[in-house]
This record gives sequence, structure tokens and C-alpha cells, in this order.
Amino acid sequence: MTTAQPNILFIQCDQLTARFLGAYGNPLAKTPFIDQLGKQGTVFESAYTNFPLCAPSRFSMLSGMLASRIGAYDNGAEFPSSIPTMAHYMRSLGYQTSLIGKMHFVGSDQLHGFEERLTTDIYPADFNWTGDWTEVTPKFSNDPRTFSQAGVCARNVQLDYDEEVSHRACRKLYDLARKEDPRPFFSLVSFTHPHDPYQCTQEYWDRYDHSEIDMPITGRIADDELDPYSIRLRKLSGLDRYAATDSEIRRARHAYYGSISFLDDQIGKLLSVLKTTGLDTNTAIVFTTDHGDNMGERGLWYKKNFYEDSCRVPLIVSVPGIPPSRQLTSVSLVDLLPTLVAITKTEAEKVLVEKSDGKNLLPLMSGREEQRTVFSEILAEGASSPLIMIRKGNLKYIYSGCDPELLYNLQDDPYELNNVAQTLENSSVVEAFRAQIHTRWDINNLTKDILLSQKRRLFLRETLSIGTRIEWDYEPHDQAAERCLRGGGVYNNWAYDDVLDLDNTIGLDE
Repeated sequence: MTTAQPNILFIQCDQLTARFLGAYGNPLAKTPFIDQLGKQGTVFESAYTNFPLCAPSRFSMLSGMLASRIGAYDNGAEFPSSIPTMAHYMRSLGYQTSLIGKMHFVGSDQLHGFEERLTTDIYPADFNWTGDWTEVTPKFSNDPRTFSQAGVCARNVQLDYDEEVSHRACRKLYDLARKEDPRPFFSLVSFTHPHDPYQCTQEYWDRYDHSEIDMPITGRIADDELDPYSIRLRKLSGLDRYAATDSEIRRARHAYYGSISFLDDQIGKLLSVLKTTGLDTNTAIVFTTDHGDNMGERGLWYKKNFYEDSCRVPLIVSVPGIPPSRQLTSVSLVDLLPTLVAITKTEAEKVLVEKSDGKNLLPLMSGREEQRTVFSEILAEGASSPLIMIRKGNLKYIYSGCDPELLYNLQDDPYELNNVAQTLENSSVVEAFRAQIHTRWDINNLTKDILLSQKRRLFLRETLSIGTRIEWDYEPHDQAAERCLRGGGVYNNWAYDDVLDLDNTIGLDE
């Protein structure tokens, strides 16, 4: 298949911190296929999520707008059908669109512009995970099983899910290569690995020497040395009552590495199909995640904060005709919408119905050097007031309506151990960042909107559980039936008409 516009394969995973990948300098990681993507594309060294939590990050990325603009306040916030997504825009530009895997849509619209969805979602589509600023430890929070059950497993639900995603995605790529539809494709393949539980099969565990697994650099920090939000975050996840032992930490990190290698193998299958079908010559590939994982740094796990392991994400973009490179400019996931439009050889201003919060990445990929400002938000449970991060140059500024300001110089202090917000020499810098916050956000009204949204959804969550319950979860059509002979079909037509690239010369005598 050849098209004037390149096909686009968008690969997303879940809760992958950049420091655990070979493409980002980790010497332990066994990630040859992601490394291969890095060698053929642009590796963004300083890429950030715009909200370090699954659903809000994805909604923001898909719409190209910060979560506060679209009401994506937490994992139980509805993604409005009225918000155009990259799938809508790609359809408008002549692309066939498909979604395979997790996207954590909340609400009755489970397509959001995709023409087809080949799997159900792994998480609920209702208001069950609504954030509540009045709760200290929500009922859906993590618990000590994160550590007591970390390690080797024969099977778990995430392995089942991602193997199904991999299978259906590969089959979809084969279908795209042999069907008549002349449109280029935009396919988003989304895996749930390496999200906790920190478990992997023996095969992937054995790829790593347990004694070589690296431990957190900062280790657990005492409460009296932590910022107030991190203390609340510990309570939110039950980590105030349970401190993992060194043995448990090493086991969890070992299994996390194993899960990443499992993910890498699934990506390898997709790349293999592209090569086998010849689609690789005209397919742009995007690889990223929704957020990172603290992985024990500071004694924190999971996500929901602005420290690097939680909010810095891997982002690799490979576009035919653009040579490989590494880019140090700070970027974020909202940049992907205008970038995808640009990949189609279209100007975003001519297509987008409203201004994106992101900027096209292609100029950076083509060698331009510039400084950009990145914004990220935390509006979910535990926040108590909007938390906002600004990354500009070497500086990371964190604002909260109820906590002291934080400022880190990541060049001098890469592990963010020295808050310099209160130093005299940084007073004007902090003042400028603070002014930028209040220019861009109406904090008081945003706080009111979040609290009202929580109140509404918490009420609906309880009300909709009474009597007949109507689920919003997506149930995919059984595509296996489409590959079977039915009705008055002719056997030979069915058996021979849909073969891809048959080579019937192998084995013939010359």
C-alpha cells in the first residue's frame, strides 16, 4: 500500500517511566524493539504528560487541550462527546481510524471519533473512580498487595488483556495491507503494561539478574522532609501505613523490568507485521505512554505527582523522510495532535476547530532548536486544590493553592531534592511563574468547578447503582466470525481471494 499521506501507527502503553528504557540510557533494560524505534526516529529526552493519571492524560492528549479545559479532572470524569479528538481530525483528513486496547474512556461514547474499536477496555467506563478531595484514602486506592504479590506469576489479567490487544492489532495491520480501502490508516494500539501489579512471567523475569536490579536513587524520605502533597499522596495510597522492605522493592522493580520487556516484545510483533506487509516504508510511528511511575523514589509509587519519574514520559516519533535525532527541548503529550495533523501534510490552523495547547513537533524533529514551556496539572483526589507544573528550560515550578511553592533546577538537582523556591536569588523567577499561573488559570473558579463536578458524579455514582444498571462499557463485535465461510459463499473464493503476498515460487525446480 502506498499513499501520498503516510499511515500512522500510534503505540501507547501505561505507566512507563522513561528511565527504565534502553533508548533513554538504562543499561539494564532489555528493550530491543523500542530501542530500534529510537534509532530510526526522534527521541524526545524531556517529554511530559499533561496530567500524571491515566484517563485525564489520555483525554488531554487526544484533544490536544489541557485537562482543565475539558473537565477531565480525574479517572472518573466523563470525556464529553462534543470534544473533537485526534481520531475525528484524522477522519476529516481522509484517514481510516481504529482503536485497539485501553483508552479509559468514561461515559457512553466509547469511540470518540474512531470508526472501529477492536477490543473492550480494561477499566470501567462509569463514574466509579470519581475523585473526592474529602477522602484521605479512597476505596479504589492501592494496598500492600502491590509488594506482597510482586514478582513472578504464571498468569494475570493484564497479560491476558495485552496479548489480546497484540493479536488483534497484528491482525488489523494485515487487514489494512490486503483490503481495498484506499485511505491511509491511523491506528492507535494501547497496552496496559507495565502498569502495576508489578508481576511478570518466569520467561521475562529470567531476562534479568535479580542481583543487578537497581534500587531507587533517593530512597524513602521522612515525612518531615517531604512536601505536604507528597505526604497526602502517601496516605492516598496507604504508603503512610506500609513501607516496602528492600527485598520487596527489588522484587517489584525486577518484575517492572520484566513487564517492560513483555511490552517490548508485543511492539516487536507490530513492527514485524509492518515489515512483512511492506507498510513500514510509508508508516509514521508514535510511541509513548500516559504517565510514568515513581517506582520507590522518595518512598512513593505509582503516579499522581510532578517528580520526574511520575510525569516525564518516553516519546519517540518516527516519520518517513525525517532522519533520526535526539531532542532536548521540553515537550508534552498535547503536542501530538498538531504533530499528527502536520504529518498528514496539513496545517493545524486549517483543521482544528479551536486552538490546541500543544505545538507541532516536526520542526524540532527537523533540527530546529527552541525553548518551549510545558504545563501539567493534577486535579484529582489528594490534590485538595489545583496543582500545576511549569517546565521551562532547566526549571520546574510547582504551584498549589494550599501548599508551599516548589522550584527545582533540574540541571543542578536532577533528583529534585533541593527546593529553591524560597531563596532570594529566585524570588523574581518564582514571581514570574506565579503570574503565569494566574494569567492562564482562574484558580478560584477552577476549584469551584472541580468540587461541583465531584459532587455531581459522586451522587450519580450512587444513584445509578440503584435498580437496573446500564453499563457503558464497550463490547466489541466478534471479528473472528468475519473470517469464517458462511451462507452461500464459494469455498475457493473464500480460501484464495484474501491471501496477502503469496509466494508460490518457493521450492520449484529451476
